[in-house]
Order: sequence, then C-alpha cells, then structure tokens
Amino acid sequence: MTAQKAEPQASQPSIISFLKDLANLCSLAGLACTILAIYFSIIGVFYAAMIGMVWAVAFDWADGLVARSMKGRTSQQGFFGGQLDSLIDIVNYGVSPAILLLSYGKFDPIFLPGAFIIVSASAIRLSYFNTYGLSGGSKYTGMALDNNNLILVFIFLFESVFSVGAFSIILYLCSIGLAALNVSQLKTPKLSGNPVHVYFLIFYTLGISAIYSWKLL
Repeated sequence: MTAQKAEPQASQPSIISFLKDLANLCSLAGLACTILAIYFSIIGVFYAAMIGMVWAVAFDWADGLVARSMKGRTSQQGFFGGQLDSLIDIVNYGVSPAILLLSYGKFDPIFLPGAFIIVSASAIRLSYFNTYGLSGGSKYTGMALDNNNLILVFIFLFESVFSVGAFSIILYLCSIGLAALNVSQLKTPKLSGNPVHVYFLIFYTLGISAIYSWKLL
C-alpha cells in the first residue's frame, strides 16, 4: 500500500491582515479612547477621562454599523471582529470605570472590592452574551455594558456639587448598581442598530464632549 499524502491545510491569514477591516479599526479607535480615559483618570484629570469614555462608546457603536454596511465581509472576518469587540468591551466598560473609581477614591483599598465587582460583572456579562446571544433575537439579558459609560459620564456632571468624599461614595454605589444591572435578568432592547438611537448617541457624545471641554478650560 502506498502512503497517502496529507492534504495541505488551508492557509491562515496573518494576524495583522485584520487591520485592513475598517470595523476592526473602529474597535481599536474606541480602545485608544479608553486608554486615554484610563490615563487621565490615573492623573486625576477626570473631565478629560469622561470625554474618552463617551467616545469609546461612539466608536463601539460605529464598528457594528460599519461591519453591517461592508459588502463581501467573510464569516471569518465577522467572527474575528466579534471576538475583538468583546475583548475590547471588557477594557472599555469594565477596566476603565474600575480605574476611574479607584483613582477618584485616591486608590484607597476600600475601593478595591468595587473595582473587582465592576470588572468581574463585565466579564461575566460578556461571557453570557457570547454563549447565549440575544434573548428572543432582539433583547439583551442584563443591561448592555456600553450603558455603564453613558450613565457614568452623565453622573459625573454633578461631581462639583458634592464634596470629594461624598461623590466618591455616590460613584461607588452607582458603579456597584450598574454592575448588578449588567448581570441581572433584566431584558433590555438592542439600541445600537436603531437609527434614532444612533442619532441620539451622536448628539449625546458631542454634547458631553462640549460640556467637559468647557469645564477643562
């Protein structure tokens, strides 16, 4: 008997080749905004951090819109983009708010449990979604993580009304509350594909950016 030759495996694309995908570039732009938000949170320039956090959401929504509009996008590209988006979401909506909380709390150890809960809830929420997808094909189980940033940047508008100590408690409680909603059985609609919600996010992002830019002056 003659030995059969092994069939050649299909060639895999290079890792860097996925940067040609515009949707992936939008995801990475959102990550860049989050890195800036983390940096400004650490050095205590919180108003600048708020701008980075809201733009992270804008680019996160943009990557989905771009992906759906691209013609000829393969299932492989779609799967890679979904994995990339999910991993970046943990940083955008878990790590970034956790560092904001820690920094605003002067890195007091009492804020460490809150930071752990925020990051853990985001990881659990994304893992659940990656396993089960949308409930009924149209609703999320648990509040979507992008709402964390949208709500936190709004709450921070009232930071100057309170003392640092009082607002650190408010921020702590709000962050824990958001984490609880992320892992709850609450059914929430998918907002990012709705044109009305997209326009709302555009105006919200520009408005929030303008307000915090003015506060920075």
